[in-house]
Formats: sequence, C-alpha cells, structure tokens
Amino acid sequence: MNDLARPEAASSIAAVERDTGLPKDTLRVWERRYGFPAPARDANGERLYPPEQVEKLRLIRRLLDHGRRPAGIVRASAEELARMLDECLCPPDAAAAARDDSLLQLVRLHRSIELNAALRKALMKQGLQRFVADTVAPLAAAVGEAWMRGEVDVPEEHLFTEQVQNVLRSAIGAHAVAGGRPRVLLTTFPEEEHVLGLLMAEAMLVPEGASCLSLGTRTPLADIRSAAVEGGFDIVGLSFSIAYPARQAIDGLLELRAALPSSVDIWAGGGAVRDKQKRLAGIRVVGDLDDTLAALRDWRATHAS
Repeated sequence: MNDLARPEAASSIAAVERDTGLPKDTLRVWERRYGFPAPARDANGERLYPPEQVEKLRLIRRLLDHGRRPAGIVRASAEELARMLDECLCPPDAAAAARDDSLLQLVRLHRSIELNAALRKALMKQGLQRFVADTVAPLAAAVGEAWMRGEVDVPEEHLFTEQVQNVLRSAIGAHAVAGGRPRVLLTTFPEEEHVLGLLMAEAMLVPEGASCLSLGTRTPLADIRSAAVEGGFDIVGLSFSIAYPARQAIDGLLELRAALPSSVDIWAGGGAVRDKQKRLAGIRVVGDLDDTLAALRDWRATHAS
C-alpha cells in the first residue's frame, strides 16, 4: 500500500468504525485474512479508507446483520453484495404472509407473551432491517386494516404497539454506535401520538451507522428547533400517521424549515405527507423504509468531503 497525503474524502479507521459499526480490530483482521478492506496510508502510517471501501463495508455490515458470515461476503464485489442484500430484503412470500396472519391472530386474542416471543424469533431470524420491512411494516398495516373493519379495538391496538416497541427498542440499543453520522433527531409534531413510525425509521438507520436520538412524540416546534440546533444534529426526522391532517403537517413542516438553519436537513415520512413532495420545498419526503436508506445514501454522498 502506498503512502499518501490525507485526501479529504478518505476516512480514518475510527471514522469507519463509527460509520459502519464494525470494530477496528475486525477491520484489521479482515485486512490480513481476506485482503479487504485495503486502506491507503497517510504520511504518519495511519490507515485511510476511500469512500467506495466504506460503502462496501456498510453493505457487509448489513449482510452480517442478516446472518451472513464474513468468509462468504468480505471478498465479494460491491455489486455482488448489493445483489445478496436484495435477496435478503425480497418481498415476503406465502409463508411470511401466513406468519403475519398468525401474529395478527395473537393480537386479536390478547396473547401478549406469545406475540412478544414470536416477534423476537422473527427478529433473530431476519435481522433488524428485514424484520422491520418484512414483519413489522406488514403487521402494522394489517392491524390498521383490521381496525378500520372493526375487528381490532383499542386494547388490541395498544397491545400490538407496546410489544413491537419493546422489541424494536431493545434491538436498536444493541445496534447503536456512538458518534455515527449523520446525527438524526427523531420526533413528531404536537397532536401526533403515533411513535411506531419513528422507531421503524430508527431501526433502519442505526444499523447503517447513523446516530439517532428520539424526543418521542408531540414535541412543540420551538423545542424541535432548539434541540436540533443546540445538539448539532444533521437531520430532523418527523413521522406523520395517515390520521394526521395533511394541511397541518405541511404548514408545520414549512414553518420548521424556515426556523432551522439550511445546514439541518428535514426528512418527513408517513401517510399524511405521502405524495406531498411538490408542496414541501427544502424537505425530503421519505416514501417508505427503502426510501429511508436511499435518503441516507444521498445525504452521505452530498457530505462525503
């Protein structure tokens, strides 16, 4: 490996650890054992990782979370890794649909212990991101539809939300890495009580090395602004359920955009703001969970230097 001056876009080993969640010792072992990563060196002999290697390491970390072994993926190309990840994140099949039906039945029967155990089993099998995309999101939709049909009442809906929150919070804590970028502040506007959208977004972002802090729900705009500015956050992420008035969401987002420095991005997701991008200049409307990851890639590409 050639010695070179430190390029602005290259990352130190400490930065890569924060970004990907892969420990420094692991990176060094892979370098010796597999020949990847293959960092350059600066004038002081410190490792420097170019952006394409960091991006590949992010893919590897995600595949590890899905149960893949390092020996089978570290030497693969970025294209092969992306293809493997697509396979991991493929839409649920008939067996998965049957599993979701069984989970909904546990909600209807108030079987909280069994529901918690089934959710944790799915999490262990799927990994955090796939669990959110393939189990939590479809089940949340099924519970919402059952609510509309009158088949699920308030106690059942609360049982579902509580058990999913417990499982997600535990899993997010296990994946969290201090000092990751971007730093994302998550919350909802006043009168928005639904927290599940925030947790699902956090569960998608944390395995990617982002650092997330949730203020919970129903936060006044002035408090969101002060927390974002004083805390040095890169992004404010807001969730809006389908029941939240769209006009109120748009007005509040535009007011918040005007109050925040341009250096702080705003991401908004959920039913109330779906398809509202044209009315929300300067705000990223996140369409679904996959779009959350796309927004993260776009942010990192913009802030690579």
